[in-house]
Amino acid sequence: MTLAWTADNGDGTYRNPVLHADWSDPDAIRVGDDFYMTASSFNRVPGLPILHSRDLVNWTIIGHALTRLQPEADFSTPQRGCGVWAPALRHHAGRFWIVYPDPDRGLYVTTTDDPAGEWSEPRLLKGGRGLIDPCPLWADDGSAYLVHGWAKSRAGVNNRLTVHRMNHDATALLDSPSGNDGGTVVIDGDDLPGYRTLEGPKFYQRDGWYWIFAPAGGVTDGWQSAFRSRDPFGPYEGRIVLQQGDTDVNGPHQGAWVDAPDGTHWFLHFQDKGPFGRIVHLQPLHWRDDGWPELGDRGQPVAAHTKPVQGRPPTAPATSDDFANGPGPQWTWQANPRPDWIRPGPGLRLACVPTPITDLRRLPNVLGQRLPGGHCRATTTLRLADTPPGARAGLTVLGDTYAWIGLTRTDSDATLALHTTATEAPEHISGPTQSIALDEHGTTETVTLAVDIDPAGTCRYHAARPGQALQPVGEPFSATPGRWIGATLGLFATGESGHGTAHFGPVDISSPHTHA
Repeated sequence: MTLAWTADNGDGTYRNPVLHADWSDPDAIRVGDDFYMTASSFNRVPGLPILHSRDLVNWTIIGHALTRLQPEADFSTPQRGCGVWAPALRHHAGRFWIVYPDPDRGLYVTTTDDPAGEWSEPRLLKGGRGLIDPCPLWADDGSAYLVHGWAKSRAGVNNRLTVHRMNHDATALLDSPSGNDGGTVVIDGDDLPGYRTLEGPKFYQRDGWYWIFAPAGGVTDGWQSAFRSRDPFGPYEGRIVLQQGDTDVNGPHQGAWVDAPDGTHWFLHFQDKGPFGRIVHLQPLHWRDDGWPELGDRGQPVAAHTKPVQGRPPTAPATSDDFANGPGPQWTWQANPRPDWIRPGPGLRLACVPTPITDLRRLPNVLGQRLPGGHCRATTTLRLADTPPGARAGLTVLGDTYAWIGLTRTDSDATLALHTTATEAPEHISGPTQSIALDEHGTTETVTLAVDIDPAGTCRYHAARPGQALQPVGEPFSATPGRWIGATLGLFATGESGHGTAHFGPVDISSPHTHA
């Protein structure tokens, strides 16, 4: 099956982005010959995705660190823009550690000895609103620290980074040098000319220096800075080490400094790309004679480069799915799921969950994945089985606005149509509708649904009845991002009585060049 996007050119080089989808706020580490990455997941469930690579270019999804979001009741409905913000991933004392923020509740820690397996129940490290972007550091001398940023929307302040002492098992923060547990502001962006929204810090140590890599300037047009000090509590001096320059990579920042087994150094960061979310680029990192890092090509992003590790075959996180063993790890829900949302049987069988909600932005039982970047087509089939009037199901591209194509059960038949909406506006039918006949059990024939997505995020929906070729339905729709996330490619089913099932066939997501 042709991948919708792969960064590996097959000749020992790669092209950016290495991940052309919303793997937002990436952090990564190397353990032996293996690289691991996590990313913010906001209200998606499961959360904290775990990706694995052997060369920093070709990645696969191996699991999630969070199976559900807490408090359980709060996340039973979509909490758009809330949940899990930028995490940090580290390996210490033979275990993997993730420290992550919930901006409304505080900083949490989860650990494991197998990143593809089960992670510990998250424990609160520091409570409080507006605490974001934490990163631990276990220093060479045996001491431990934590740095974090601030969200103005919750704390009333931002543009500053705070460092705490931490105990060795990351269960408590200790008194700062000033004698309190409020931490020490080590870098105040208000004191730096031109700085705004300093956040997303990552804590490192090298050659006797404490380093804080941190972005500033905002998600869409910011830059990456590096700060260094001989003491974890400062004072720090800083420089901008990566910015857009004369490239087309806007706002290149916030990510991870990683070394490869051969001793070379690399930096993973994101670029905000609207409906596709925060896509991930890989930059070479060189240490200059004056001790400062130089990222990319003289501080600007590279479009292509030699791979960090040779010999690994091209691959990418899964997108297509035959649902042979249930939904693959690329799929998430908009809120904590219930076990009755998926019914047993071959393929994917979504229950027509009873709900008064018609707005997909507020619907918890949308099964979705990150919108693939590049140019791709997503195709599936749909049949409504044993459904009473009011049941509906379909294929959607969902953000702050959305469109979906699918079936709605009426009193006498089913209607095949495209539904679209504008920001905070109710949905409406766009374009002509088709009547789909029912058998005596209220079951429809199987229709094929598809959406073509171009590199600008323009979506063109298609449909076909059995034995027919796909035909465009309605007008093109421009995908939009969600709340701090890219758009979602999703499947859903709802009803009025709780009876009936939507049978989806395999989802194929591939380059349009593979389609005649």
